[in-house]
Amino acid sequence: MSATAAPIEPSGAVDAGSASTLRREVWRELRHSRSFLIGMTIVLVWTVCAVAGYHIGPYTPFEQNLNAVNTAPSGSHWFGTDQVGRDVFSRVIAGARSVMLVAFAATLLGTILGTVLGLITGYLRGWVDESLSRLIDALLALPVVVTAVLVVAALGPSSITVALCIGVIFAPLIARTVRTAVIQERELDYITAARLRDERGSYIMFSELLPNVMPPIMVEFTVRLGYAIFTVASLSFLGLGIQLPTPDWGLDISQNISVVSAGYWWEVLFAAAAIASLVIGINLVADAIEKAME
Repeated sequence: MSATAAPIEPSGAVDAGSASTLRREVWRELRHSRSFLIGMTIVLVWTVCAVAGYHIGPYTPFEQNLNAVNTAPSGSHWFGTDQVGRDVFSRVIAGARSVMLVAFAATLLGTILGTVLGLITGYLRGWVDESLSRLIDALLALPVVVTAVLVVAALGPSSITVALCIGVIFAPLIARTVRTAVIQERELDYITAARLRDERGSYIMFSELLPNVMPPIMVEFTVRLGYAIFTVASLSFLGLGIQLPTPDWGLDISQNISVVSAGYWWEVLFAAAAIASLVIGINLVADAIEKAME
């Protein structure tokens, strides 16, 4: 170890003690945040539906009753039935699984890829930063939903294709945020100390920088999760996402939107409300986390 490295204190780093204190302060702030509590309640309700939706609905989501086609909401069918006699309430509850699973997988993939790209470009700088940043800027110019439609249409609709496509599209957005945070951190004393100790670049990026840029990464993950849910539902609505016979909110809206003009509004309304409520809940959580970490 270099003799000059010893007196340099990692003043910008988050050590174990300060990190623990920070987590307690953030959690204390979140526990008193009405937005966080409301948002988490909504998300938890839909998470329970995603895990156990096939078992807690009054009917199976695939069951057809041709004697009860297009029936309005009632005591026996809380959200009414659709064009083939399926219980809308059971379909909405079960439909949470496919949307949340694909959206979560896509967001996790995008966050991992974006974090790695952001760490590399922000820390290495130079020609590496210039080259990757130009590529990121080019990808950011592409509309998310339009790009996803083109890619999924070319590769063929499936849950895996949708998750991979959305994850890759989200990666540049997250990378830009991580890069900005890394640039702010890389000149602090604890990074200088690590360089003087001749630490490898990979160690500095993932062991020194990554823990200190986690707050914006957490916020990005939460925000992108809301966008992913909307994108997954949009692709399913266009017939390019989750396929029949799997219960899915976007797919159910697409199948039943043609009968809304005939007065069968419930066949679309409740699935659309499910999408809106979940996205709103996630956005409330994201806003609360961002405020708590300021």
